[in-house]
Amino acid sequence: MSALPSSASRSTLRTDLLMLLTAAIWGSTFVAQQMGMDSVGPFTYTASRMLLGALLVAPLWFWRGGPFAAMPVVESRGCIGAGVLLGLVLFIAINLQQVGLLGTSVSNAGFITGLYVVVVPVLMRLGGASVSAQVWGAVLLSAAGLYFLSVKPDAGIAPGDWLQLGGAMMWAVHVLLVGHLARRHDPLRLSVLQYLVAGALSWVAALVREPVSLDGILQAGGAIAWGGILSIGVAYTLQVIAQRDAKASHAAIIYSSEGVFSAIGGWLVLGESIGLRGWSGAGLLLAAMLLAQWQREPKTPEAPEAPEAPDKPVAASP
Repeated sequence: MSALPSSASRSTLRTDLLMLLTAAIWGSTFVAQQMGMDSVGPFTYTASRMLLGALLVAPLWFWRGGPFAAMPVVESRGCIGAGVLLGLVLFIAINLQQVGLLGTSVSNAGFITGLYVVVVPVLMRLGGASVSAQVWGAVLLSAAGLYFLSVKPDAGIAPGDWLQLGGAMMWAVHVLLVGHLARRHDPLRLSVLQYLVAGALSWVAALVREPVSLDGILQAGGAIAWGGILSIGVAYTLQVIAQRDAKASHAAIIYSSEGVFSAIGGWLVLGESIGLRGWSGAGLLLAAMLLAQWQREPKTPEAPEAPEAPDKPVAASP
């Protein structure tokens, strides 16, 4: 009788570790984003990494073997339009994040981007949905954390922090759109489309605003591969595999550790200084993210046989 709980515990641990590895890859990508801009402009870096990632996931438009066998192709009308909309929002969000890195640190960027976990329920409340007291508490915690992390002792705020905050707002919009559209269209096809659209728009912006050269792209090749192959290819695959066995609310808690990994990566690789003030703010932000996502399971004694409604999917920053 004890074998079943033990097996379930091992399965849960495996799922959690896969999601934690996904968050670590996403967090480390902030370092690659910073390093990539040593050779190319922000739009060129985003365009290259997005299109590389799109090429990696493009076979999933038709092929659903291996770990994706449980996700058959879903034909639907309007999928192209939905993918274009997601790609437009992704283009704005990821480039606010990328350009913002020119004026702030990797640790700040990672944690401020993570505020989308808190912004999502706020936008839901503005849309008419009910929001619990714990979420409003999380908003206050996040505001305090953002202050200690981003506002220096001399009351200065790094210019890039405002762009990161704007990016967090757009990531929140992206999460809500994914939760709405992925229920109506094939989620893997939506992903292919959004990466193609975001990459194409980034190329247009790069050609208009930046000097683009093949030599610069080749010099940034390692950082582009890091952001494209690891963040979009490997981490995206891990996310899909892991979330077959995990609820989105539980996954979001683990994915929120992305900011922790970005701070550690900036500290270890780029030599960024965080300090006690920064770590304190980071701790408050992480507490806010966890509090915003923590929920009690609803009780339905009057209909115990009814199947549980599927949880909404989580979209994390690539």
